[in-house]
Amino acid sequence: MLSTCLASGRRNLPRRSQEYVRCIATPSTADTEHTREQLRQLLRETAQSVAVVTTLVPSDPRADTNDGRGVYHGATLSSFTSIALDPLPLVAFSLRIPSRMATALNTHVNNLSNTNAAHMVINILSAAQPDLALKFSRPDLHPRPLEDSDVQWSRSEEGFPILSGTLGALSCTLISRSLPLGDLRWVPGRHPSEQTEECGGFTSELFIARVSRVERVPRVEGQTEENDRLRTLPLLYHRRKYATSCDIPSKS
Repeated sequence: MLSTCLASGRRNLPRRSQEYVRCIATPSTADTEHTREQLRQLLRETAQSVAVVTTLVPSDPRADTNDGRGVYHGATLSSFTSIALDPLPLVAFSLRIPSRMATALNTHVNNLSNTNAAHMVINILSAAQPDLALKFSRPDLHPRPLEDSDVQWSRSEEGFPILSGTLGALSCTLISRSLPLGDLRWVPGRHPSEQTEECGGFTSELFIARVSRVERVPRVEGQTEENDRLRTLPLLYHRRKYATSCDIPSKS
């Protein structure tokens, strides 16, 4: 769907604009590596919000993903962002592949029995939850974090986990399958014969979703007074560690 829209947009571009798009879409390897390193250094100085996406990994990818059979799973996101409010509320994030989460979300999209049903919940973590961010980012150490006794959660209308004590939770419906970020031939101006660039064996996929509901988040049972205060502040990732926000003192 999105690739069709992009292709249509390319046909409407003047020739000079098409050449410009092709130019910025196909930089040299040396230029790309230099830009990547500069961007990495800049983003270390930029605080990023932290979220956990939760869904159901079906036991059989060919089966109905809403039948409740499978394993609940979650993954930490540091790339989550809101990209639009009008005409539809849209959010986006990326996931490294291969991953169970990316496979599960694309499986949900393939289930056409209910195109309006949510595919996942995006839990925006509070400053009291750096431990959850770590737990859901290490599948090697915590392969089933939602089964840990110290992780409290409830179910959304579709049955997906809503983590307790978060800053907020969004039930979301993917607008399409994920878009490959290691193969940009769907971008206007890319030539079909161009080779994709390898980046150390890792690549990512982009997910765009419509927010269908802002969920009611349950409180954490037995939460300390300090954690209760931190629950109203966002969890941020800044300079390779977790942090939160504070007010800038006003000038007297």
